[in-house]
Amino acid sequence: MSARHPEVPGDKTGTATSVVETAAAAVQKFGPINNMHQHLCAFHFYAHDMKRQVEAHHFCGHQNEEVRQCLIYDGPESDARLIGVEYIISEALFLTLPDKEKPLWHSHEYEVKSGLLFMPAMPGPIERQDLAKLAQTYGKAIHFWQVDRGDNLPLGLPQIMMALTRDGQLHDHLSKDVEKRFNVNFNEERENRAYMKGPEHGIHPLANGAGKGLQTVLREVDCKPQAAAAATPAGASATRVFV
Repeated sequence: MSARHPEVPGDKTGTATSVVETAAAAVQKFGPINNMHQHLCAFHFYAHDMKRQVEAHHFCGHQNEEVRQCLIYDGPESDARLIGVEYIISEALFLTLPDKEKPLWHSHEYEVKSGLLFMPAMPGPIERQDLAKLAQTYGKAIHFWQVDRGDNLPLGLPQIMMALTRDGQLHDHLSKDVEKRFNVNFNEERENRAYMKGPEHGIHPLANGAGKGLQTVLREVDCKPQAAAAATPAGASATRVFV
């Protein structure tokens, strides 16, 4: 596990488990995983606290030309932690979303054109062909594992994440660390991507949290009873759960 985060608790993988994994790899099919063909590195911040920023490695597959789905890890290593997911859609699909849904999605124009979103080890000319398309999309990211605060297990509620939208937001130590480890230069890449364009209709005003902070919270509600329990006598309380 990367030294940048605490170790995950638990016993080391044993021989019996390794044997089962080897057998499974030989006979089972991993269609959804095998469809992942792209590694994107970017930065996310918690939608309720921009000071909390994390390096996010997206391993993505296309559902079609307008929809991608990505698993997000805290690093590119084989033992990296699965910390979240992101769905990426075209501007055309974003515009079909209900207005109450739009704030949960973030734009990609700035992080692509600034050079901060990149494909590790990918030759620049090939990388830029796809990133020119990505700059016009929107993403919905949810993180389950709050590695930035040192959690060694996925604790607490899943949280909506946002992407950077202008200069001066990203912590300097994060950008320098990533540039060094992946041998990239964000300023040089910004110049190479100057020709790229964002969404055709401009960034929607309801995207990126509509300019407000967003945080997932729990509330107690009445649990809808099963059909068989619908005949509960009047005055009797229904089962209550947290959702």
